Amino acid sequence: MTDYAIGDIQGCYERLKEVLARVDFSPSRDRLWVAGDLINRGPSSLQTLRYIESLGDSAVVVLGNHDLHLLAVALGGHPPKRKDTLTGILEAPDRDRLTGWLRQQNLCVYDSDRNLLMAHAGVPHIWDVQQALASAREVEAVIRGEDAPEYFAQMYGNKPEGWDESLTGMDRWRVITNYFTRMRFIAADGRLELTAKASADDAPSGYAPWFEFPRPDETRVIFGHWAALEGRTGVDRFIGLDTGCVWGGALTMMNLDTGEKIHCDC
Repeated sequence: MTDYAIGDIQGCYERLKEVLARVDFSPSRDRLWVAGDLINRGPSSLQTLRYIESLGDSAVVVLGNHDLHLLAVALGGHPPKRKDTLTGILEAPDRDRLTGWLRQQNLCVYDSDRNLLMAHAGVPHIWDVQQALASAREVEAVIRGEDAPEYFAQMYGNKPEGWDESLTGMDRWRVITNYFTRMRFIAADGRLELTAKASADDAPSGYAPWFEFPRPDETRVIFGHWAALEGRTGVDRFIGLDTGCVWGGALTMMNLDTGEKIHCDC
């Protein structure tokens, strides 16, 4: 089995099929790690979601902010945004099955053999691997449970700005969600700056890219979300795979064992 990780697909189904063809990907012998944002903005969100779901155990998926946005529209009463490309999913006869499958996916996954962690936006330096996984499991349980509609109704927001173990309820779930799916710039004490979307060199005062802070472990981290990085972090063990396919860049996939990257221009 060969494991590959891919960055934000965002409904770019044809590019996805092209990059998989480059390595003769077969779900019977290979596995695809998807770093979130399977859908939205690209032209083929429904096809993409159906394909990834069809891979079954041959796909390892974490949820991104666009995936959660679909669930917030479908379950939480939020209206679609002007630039969304979610209509095909929302009107599909298999909508409930697809959104139900999405709700079963994780916010963060860890491969202990490779000492490799994947989350859509990354992992804050204030958490070690076990803290990150425990935090993710808390929110995953809510997304999968009967309180999911209330969670999605209240999911959006930039408060609280940072982690506090004493947080409870929606405040606790929202900040965990923001770390895993929206984080770019962070302060030394863990406070998030969620309005800036610029390159890593343009950090707001008092903040830095999350991957520039020392971590309490040597874990490698795969993430997407930050297209402006163009895959560059300056630190080998932090692997950014969002290279802006939906914005005219490339769709990037990496062999998890050799580190080879395959790019498909979009």
